[in-house]
Amino acid sequence: MSEQFEVHDLLMLASVPGIGGNRLRQLVHHFGSPSEALKASPMDLARVEGIDKKLASAVAHNTAGCAFVDDQLSRLNKVNGSIITLWNGNYPALLGAIYDPPPILFVLGTLDARDRHAIGVVGTRHPSLYGRTMAEKFSADLAANGITVVSGLARGIDTIAHTATLRANGRTWAVIGSALDKIYPHENEGLAERIADSGAVISEFFMGTKPDPGNFPRRNRIISGCSLGSLIVESAEDGGAMITASMALDQNRELFAVPGNINEKFSAGPNRLIRDGQAKLVTCVDDILVEFESVLGPVRNSDARQQHPQLTMFEQRIYDTLEGAPVHIDAISELTSLSPADTLVTLLGLEFKGIIKQLPGKLFLKVQG
Repeated sequence: MSEQFEVHDLLMLASVPGIGGNRLRQLVHHFGSPSEALKASPMDLARVEGIDKKLASAVAHNTAGCAFVDDQLSRLNKVNGSIITLWNGNYPALLGAIYDPPPILFVLGTLDARDRHAIGVVGTRHPSLYGRTMAEKFSADLAANGITVVSGLARGIDTIAHTATLRANGRTWAVIGSALDKIYPHENEGLAERIADSGAVISEFFMGTKPDPGNFPRRNRIISGCSLGSLIVESAEDGGAMITASMALDQNRELFAVPGNINEKFSAGPNRLIRDGQAKLVTCVDDILVEFESVLGPVRNSDARQQHPQLTMFEQRIYDTLEGAPVHIDAISELTSLSPADTLVTLLGLEFKGIIKQLPGKLFLKVQG
């Protein structure tokens, strides 16, 4: 049976109202293929767990399926997408091992062997400067270690994780809660195109599906399911990232959290996960990588990997004053006893060398390696 024929017949089965992911898997498992399930009599179909007589009759007499399949494939072709099924060889192995893997994945871009080592990075849609910095740092460092970064294309931490990974020339997957032809949020359509060029945008939802709120918890189980572990960077206790955390724990995957200010609303989620022993507190990428030495190999010290360009005496003096938090140019001038003009020139030189960055409000921050 050709893969194209399998996809067509699988969509035919999926087009029947009442045939969701669980029943679709049951039918293929029982009959051995979607085509054999389509050929089955109502009596034989009713022998499948979860298929009653009414549903069996609907499967056997599905007259609207061909139009549905043609529409789906036409929409998919317009966005240059593809379909991967649970029974394809290139279906993500980690995702296939969860208790409710999606039978059909709609994909923009490509999945390849490098993606078997992936980490989910998720968090609030309203990150603080600290949260943005941590998301950038961990995503870039994961990418530098050959780890695919998986996130949800949402505003905030998700967008930052994807963007930082692309900037580091890494691979990233965006798992979305709508169809491939209904990218959400709209302002991330360009980002989705960039992700598809060096990774993948993935959805389990039929073409044309809008971003309904009920879709996102299902999306979250795919983020955690594709990943060796998930990292939570800022989330309220009832935030969407905490659903991903719960899914990761249910799937017996590793869970990591960046600690935050106890007085901040969006630190409450990760701090609780750490307090309750559900997530490992992490301060650098090695805290994550060390948990996967059996599959990734021994972790080398990040500081040993970090190689800065040679610095002048003034550059070194300023660089040493910068730590994890942004520092205003006036404070840097005072701490280093340099004039404001000399401080600015030296800061610009360090920024040009790529080891510090300027933030709004004349704030400067050391780039974490």
